[in-house]
Amino acid sequence: MEAALDAPVVTHEPKATSRQTVVLSVPTIVCGNCIRSVENTLRTLRGVEAARANLTTKRVSVVVDPELSSTVDLTTALERAGYPSALLADDAETEQKARVSELVPRVGVAGFAAANIMLLSVSVWSGQASDMDSSVRELFHWLSALIALPAVGYAGQPFFRSAIAALKSRRLNMDVPISLGVLLATGMSLFQTMRNSDQIYFDAAVTLLFFLLIGRALDERLGPKARGAAENLLGLRAKNATLLESDQTTKVISAAKLKPGMIIAVAAGERVAGDGEIISGQSEIDESLISGETRPRAVSAGDSVYAGTVNCGGALRVRITAAEENTLLSEIGRMMLNAEQSRGRYVRLADRASQIYAPAVHVLGLITFIAWMVIGAPWDQSLTHAIAVLIITCPCALALAVPAVQVAAMSRLFSKGVIVKAPDGLERLAEIDCVVFDKTGTLTTGELRLGTSGSIDTVALARAGSIAGASRHPYAQALVKAAREQGIRAPTVDDVQEVAGSGLITTSAGVEEKVGSAAWVGAGDGQASIWYGAAGKPPVGFDFVDEPRKDASACVSELQRSGYMVSVLSGDRRDAVEQTAVACGIEGWAAEVRPDQKLQTIEALKAQGYKTLMVGDGLNDAPALATGHASLSPASAIDIAQNAADAVFQGELLQPVIETLAIAKAARSLALQNFAIAIVYNSVFVPLAMLGYVTPLIAALAMSGSSIMVTANALRLRSMKLHLPMIGTSQ
Repeated sequence: MEAALDAPVVTHEPKATSRQTVVLSVPTIVCGNCIRSVENTLRTLRGVEAARANLTTKRVSVVVDPELSSTVDLTTALERAGYPSALLADDAETEQKARVSELVPRVGVAGFAAANIMLLSVSVWSGQASDMDSSVRELFHWLSALIALPAVGYAGQPFFRSAIAALKSRRLNMDVPISLGVLLATGMSLFQTMRNSDQIYFDAAVTLLFFLLIGRALDERLGPKARGAAENLLGLRAKNATLLESDQTTKVISAAKLKPGMIIAVAAGERVAGDGEIISGQSEIDESLISGETRPRAVSAGDSVYAGTVNCGGALRVRITAAEENTLLSEIGRMMLNAEQSRGRYVRLADRASQIYAPAVHVLGLITFIAWMVIGAPWDQSLTHAIAVLIITCPCALALAVPAVQVAAMSRLFSKGVIVKAPDGLERLAEIDCVVFDKTGTLTTGELRLGTSGSIDTVALARAGSIAGASRHPYAQALVKAAREQGIRAPTVDDVQEVAGSGLITTSAGVEEKVGSAAWVGAGDGQASIWYGAAGKPPVGFDFVDEPRKDASACVSELQRSGYMVSVLSGDRRDAVEQTAVACGIEGWAAEVRPDQKLQTIEALKAQGYKTLMVGDGLNDAPALATGHASLSPASAIDIAQNAADAVFQGELLQPVIETLAIAKAARSLALQNFAIAIVYNSVFVPLAMLGYVTPLIAALAMSGSSIMVTANALRLRSMKLHLPMIGTSQ
């Protein structure tokens, strides 16, 4: 691989902004038209820069300028538009349970009423083949009316309230045709009962409500399974904190009241309530939530801790540096929510298709009624067919097709330690055919480890480690760590001087000792990473290497077997890059590459038709990360690299790269399947309803079934056994 040498360096400068993202719960979102109405309502407000609603999560993410708009303004505007809303609740589970608890008794009433009305209807149908007296038949019809009317009035309230709110704000949602269909069927049946006619549909109207309510209740129960990752993450925040007062007394306060500068006590087994710095105490912190590392990290005074992590050892005192919405945990949660709410190409397609459905439903229903009347059908029969069309032409399946898959994919990726930030990141990740890795900190651990080739002079290592403890230089710290790993106790030497650019020097018992470069120590042009020398003794060199991640070779092999072109772009020296590339089985590599050269290499690959995934962690990788078709960055990367990347993965392994590509491909496949389900459903059932082959009861079953089907299909992603398929194929 050859890199171009004359490209300009790309710089990224963060923009100062006061924007913040507010997430609102809008439980009355029921269709694609609701999404459009909510978004358009919010976008017209002063200070609102962007709004994105999600049908699956029933959430809307709003980017606002807090100086120009407030949460009250947002909720008031949505209330006027017929969408009651509230700031995302801390206890989302309680919110969801409340909605389910409202639906369940209505399902029971509708089911009980439908069963009893059906018994009466069966009796009437049986009597039509015999000599049932007309007065008995009329009595049964009136009994059905007495059961149906209060049942419809109670069980239909969720649909009626939503429809009324929509009409008051001069808009349409899918609860409007549903309510219209139920009320028309009930009203027509009551009128026919008064006429002692046989065309009675109380059973159909109530049974219709029964199945619609079942569908909505199942959707509410399935929703949290599909969307739970971000909310579950935020639910791991500590609710309370033990505040340490100036007089050394303590009191328990809500974590929401913590401010930077406050000091809290964290007992063993407790979650840390905010980001902060340890001022006293020693312990081990379980940071698997943040870093993906399962092994607890030893901490002491001066170390940083993060909200949501668990104190596994002794008591700690922590000075808060960030609290509540400003913690790293909250930031990760917002990234997850943003990813779940994000709008990719397939999402935009589904939204546009569902938006035209609401007016189309009423047009098709009217056309059906008029057409049947024109060909000579009775008005009640024509109205029955129109009612079936009103019910069956709901675009819920189409509106849920992509968001349900997207949320399920985000949840599974999060469980694997991957956070997708870009709106269309999953779609682009599914199209990748070339993977370019940075070396240091990406293919490798980024940690200097003592080379194991040859024998180690433990005496020299002990003295070098003792002297190196006085410096914060990476090689000095690597020496200290190496001594500790060898089981050598290396107490820090006090009287050590650091010579900039050379190394460390000290005198002990009249003997001068040095730790530093070969020339400084007197080793000539020795090739070791760092040297130790003492007067009268030959210098001893210690060679440190940046080892590949444990699974780097296996990860590269799997990518290559699946048809991906894999290469390395690194700014490190040639021998180090070649060594790592050979160890990982990568033939294409380039060393001593500047940031502008990395960018030009990615652009050259793009010109050749490749869709490149850039994986990097450093400042020099940021331009390439931003230029690649898609990009990944480890959690250890600097902020600018993470900001430029489409997704961030945690942990010490490269396996998340494989899993991300596999899940992205599976998500694309499931999204296309859901599109097919929605298209087949509408292509089959809508014409059948217009031709009179679908009753209102069958329409209710079909509409609810299609929504449940696409959601259940999306949820398969949570448990599918995935592998990385060959390029150009799906799972």
